Amino acid sequence: MKTTLWLGILLPMSIIPALDLAVSHAAEEDGSPHSVQDIAKTVRNSIVTIRHAGRSGKAEGLGTGFVIAADGLIATNLHVIGEARPVSVELADGQSFDVIEIHASDSPSDLAVIRIPARGLIPLDLGDPATLADGQEVMAIGNPLGLERSVVAGHVSGRRRIDGHEMIQVAMPIEQGNSGGPLLDLRGQVHGVITLKSAIAANIGFAVTVDHLASLLANPNPVAMDRWVTIGALDPGEWTTVGGATWRQRAGRISVQGIGRDFGGRALCLSCQPPPADPYEVAVWVRLDDESGAAGLAFASDGSDCHYGFYPSKGKLRLTRFDGPEVTSWHILHDAPSPAYRSGDWNHLRIRHDNGRIECFVNDERCVVTTAPGLSGSQVGLAKFRDTEAEFRGVIMGDTCPPAAPAAEVVKQVVSIIDSDPDAIATDTAGDVMTRLREIPDGAEAVLAHAVALERESSRLRRLASDLQTQRVLDELRALLVGAPNTFDPFDGALLIARLDNPELDTAAVERDLDRLASMVRENIPAGADEVAILTTLDRVLFTELGFHGSRGDYYNRSNSYVNEVLDDREGIPITLAVVYIALARRLGVTIDGIGLPGHFVVRHTPRGGEPRWLDVFNKAQLLTHDDLSSLVQNATGEKLEDRHLAVAEPQSIITRMLSNLLSIASREDDSDSMLRYLEAILVVEPQSPRDRLMHMVVAGRTGHFKRARSSGRWLIEHAPEGIDLDRVREFLDSIEQREAGSQR
Repeated sequence: MKTTLWLGILLPMSIIPALDLAVSHAAEEDGSPHSVQDIAKTVRNSIVTIRHAGRSGKAEGLGTGFVIAADGLIATNLHVIGEARPVSVELADGQSFDVIEIHASDSPSDLAVIRIPARGLIPLDLGDPATLADGQEVMAIGNPLGLERSVVAGHVSGRRRIDGHEMIQVAMPIEQGNSGGPLLDLRGQVHGVITLKSAIAANIGFAVTVDHLASLLANPNPVAMDRWVTIGALDPGEWTTVGGATWRQRAGRISVQGIGRDFGGRALCLSCQPPPADPYEVAVWVRLDDESGAAGLAFASDGSDCHYGFYPSKGKLRLTRFDGPEVTSWHILHDAPSPAYRSGDWNHLRIRHDNGRIECFVNDERCVVTTAPGLSGSQVGLAKFRDTEAEFRGVIMGDTCPPAAPAAEVVKQVVSIIDSDPDAIATDTAGDVMTRLREIPDGAEAVLAHAVALERESSRLRRLASDLQTQRVLDELRALLVGAPNTFDPFDGALLIARLDNPELDTAAVERDLDRLASMVRENIPAGADEVAILTTLDRVLFTELGFHGSRGDYYNRSNSYVNEVLDDREGIPITLAVVYIALARRLGVTIDGIGLPGHFVVRHTPRGGEPRWLDVFNKAQLLTHDDLSSLVQNATGEKLEDRHLAVAEPQSIITRMLSNLLSIASREDDSDSMLRYLEAILVVEPQSPRDRLMHMVVAGRTGHFKRARSSGRWLIEHAPEGIDLDRVREFLDSIEQREAGSQR
């Protein structure tokens, strides 16, 4: 369905279990309408549960169908039975049958009729949808959202044409699980098959009229199940699979879905061609549905657990040696990003194997050169891991494989033609430029290669601009620390943190917003108010009148760590709300200190000549007792409250803590570029932190910033801090040098 209004085809789920088999299938012979309760009891024995195998090959999809012929015909939605997968049907009395035939199917109307080897079933009567009147009461039976034996009733709202098909619009709650079930009037006649729900309203649903079903029955297109499950199957003369998952082949492309049976969801698809002799090359184009997945080439395979694999994984290129079924027998030989890899696009992988020497290429650029003890296997093919969905095309193997891109001289010729009249490519597709390009073999491929090169150059320039912006912010942070290392306003440092991710941020405008907020509070302070009264007014304006509050539903959103967005949205985490509170209090002439308790940031106000008062600004400046503070520490660490927990957080430590929060979020999201920014900012504030130096070395190396990685690695070796394994640091630096050398070849 193409119409954007709809949520789409409902996901299939199970429906009616066993009920009273003694009930007949239709309304009374007089044809008079009955109650919803009567019809529900009458038709339940004609409702079935449909199951099909999921992507992993295990039972996964469940949906609804209903009997339309006593000799085993069941009507349902096409999407309920899945595509080219085994299907089973469970009757109301618990009997289960494998489907033996797809009797009829039609993709545009999302309808299917399946056959099971059963007799004596109780069919439902098909009605005439033209007799349904707007406002007429109708009903459906299903298992919405897993709620068994659910009956829903509603009314006909009207008729609609969606993607060229007449649909019955009904006002009733349609959810997952109703899909494939019958839409009934109160005489027990079927007028439609439930198939769609609205994405914009809870009680709007749609059903395909049974006219389409009648037409399908009049012109069936039967496919036996042994043929149905092989639609798009691999040619067993070309490929053999190992480890499960669902491998399919259509139009020259191989696709894979599901999780393999081996550890890590590994599954192989190996070529049945005679194994190549050393030296040999294997190449393939691959595209992943999700860059967190992993799929690519397998080679030197013994047909089982032992082989090499070269594949993208989480945006990096990985070469792994597999010596067995357990993860302990898997050895990662290379795992690093490559600037040649195009995320979310087709990528060309190629390996060259020569008696233990392995070279790996992505889009014609070599990214791995290694020598490893040769495996005894010789089969080659494809590999996938985890729940990856991937497509492969253009599998080639032989003494050598052609490069992915056209020859350099062809590209050069094409670029020369384009540069001779650059305006023509945008304005005249039939002019001289087009004529000259058409005369060049591989001209289209060369133009595409030139486009890719320009895109890569654009990406590099954007990355350079981003690095320059980051360094500018870091320079400002250094200047702030040098000018007033322990007395600067934490709000100023927090604004610089926000600019790390938002370089266009107008910090002067944010400062003006804060000043206006302070002025609003000042106007409400009673004459002669002491500090406690000033803070009471601040609390009332900030939390009661303006609605500032702690973020609970979206706590780990990065916006909560940007003080400008905390001001805009009036929502934040404890430390950013505290930074705003401290800055406002300072503008009102009151000194507030930040207190960095483990797991929770609070503030302290000490009135002149009075006892300290602790406030939890995350909870609307609630006053905290000593017992409250003890509970916060106990809950976070299991420790007792000590004086060190109540030490004042200096501005530098506040900035470090804010950056550490962002670093934790970026790490959870596997965002290495952001992690590098935050780590470099932390090292500006805390340059002697061994832990952050170590992490910076690793992340800089992972993102291809080899010079920065070496700098932190050498710092660790020079200072030899306790708790750091310097041998591992040296090994990492050696690997950095090898990868840098490999990327320059």
